[in-house]
Amino acid sequence: MKKIMALLLVLVAAFSCKQAKKETAEAEQTTVEEAKPEIKLYAFSGGTVNANKLELFSQDTTYTGQSKEFADAFYVIVHPKGTLMWDAGLPESLVGMDAPYTSPDGAFTVSRKDSVANQLATIGMKPSDINYIALSHTHFDHVGHANVFAGSTWLVQEKEYDFATSEENQKNNADIYNAIKDLTKVKKIANTDYDVFGDGTVVMKFMPGHTPGHQVLFVDLAEFGPLLLSGDMYHFYENREYRRVPIFNYDVAQTKASMAAFEAFADEMGATVYLQHSKEDFEKLPKAPNYLK
Repeated sequence: MKKIMALLLVLVAAFSCKQAKKETAEAEQTTVEEAKPEIKLYAFSGGTVNANKLELFSQDTTYTGQSKEFADAFYVIVHPKGTLMWDAGLPESLVGMDAPYTSPDGAFTVSRKDSVANQLATIGMKPSDINYIALSHTHFDHVGHANVFAGSTWLVQEKEYDFATSEENQKNNADIYNAIKDLTKVKKIANTDYDVFGDGTVVMKFMPGHTPGHQVLFVDLAEFGPLLLSGDMYHFYENREYRRVPIFNYDVAQTKASMAAFEAFADEMGATVYLQHSKEDFEKLPKAPNYLK
C-alpha cells in the first residue's frame, strides 16, 4: 500500500511540474504576443484646403451652395525597423505666398505655411531619415512635397502607380506627375494590403475607388491602441455617416465597396478612425514634437 501511495505521489508531482511548465510557457508566449514594438506617430499640417463648392463631395445636391474648410495632414510613423511618411500635403510652392491660392475653377482655395524640412526638424529629423514614403493616393493635396523624398522608397499600389505615371496624367495633371516623378526607388504593391514592417503594426489597406489604387493606413500603437488614417475614404463626418461619394471619385461602386470594407475592418480591430481632412480630427491629435505612442 505504501509503495502504491508513493508511486501516486510521484505521478502527481510529475504531472504538476509538467502542468506548471506548460502554464509558464503559455504565459511567456502570451507576453511575447502582446508586447508591441515602440512606435511613434507624429502629425503635421500640410496646409489648409477651403472647399468652395462643397457640392463636389456628393452625388446629389445635398451640399449645393455650401463650403467647408479642410485640414490637410501628413504623418510620420517611427518604427524600430524604419520610418514611414504617410501623405505629403499641399505643394510647397504655396509656402511664403502673400495670399491663399484659388484654383481657376474656383472650387478650392489652398494655403501652406511651412516646408516639410522645417517641420521634420522639430522632431530632430531630416528628409534623408525617412526610409519609406506612401501616399493614400495621388491627388494634388496629398503629393505636395513627395519629391523631397527621392532617396526614400515609394510604397505604391500598382494601379495607383500606373494611374499617376500614365501619359494622360502627365499631360492633363502635370503638377501631380511632377510631384512624384523623382521617386525612382519604387516598391510596387500588387493591389492588396501591405504590412510595412512585417509585424502587423503598420499596414497599408488597399481600398480603391477614390482613385484606382487608393489606400488607408492602419497603425497599432502600444499605448493608444489601433487607429486608422482614412486617406480620402471620407473627407468629413457627414460623408462617413451617410456614405456619400464625391463626384470626382474614380469609381463609385468601388468606393462604396471600400467604405463597407473600411467600416468592417475598423469594427473588427476596434480602431479609432481619424478622417485626414477633418479639422476636428486633426485638432484631436498631438502636434509635433508631441506624438501618439
